[in-house]
Amino acid sequence: MLPIEAYLVLSAVLFTLGALGVLVRQNPIIIFMSIELMLNSANLAFVAFARLHGQIDGQIFVFFVMAVAAAEVAVGLALIVTIFQARHSINLDRLNSLKG
Repeated sequence: MLPIEAYLVLSAVLFTLGALGVLVRQNPIIIFMSIELMLNSANLAFVAFARLHGQIDGQIFVFFVMAVAAAEVAVGLALIVTIFQARHSINLDRLNSLKG
């Protein structure tokens, strides 16, 4: 079994990669994938701490985070499709207003 530090380092690396993806990328789909990566890194930390302390609370919280992430993806992708249908582009630089 790996020590908890290994899981936390992996979680921090994944969170950093996700944050860089949100800050650097301009494609909304890549941004959503980066947000999902950040949420999954937090889930990894929750599970690692739950296992360390021998409780199930961390795993229960992970299920709630996954449900929120699924709802976020559904709403986000619906917004992307709607914006693409209206503007024929999903480039974030060209989307300077939400007016129709």
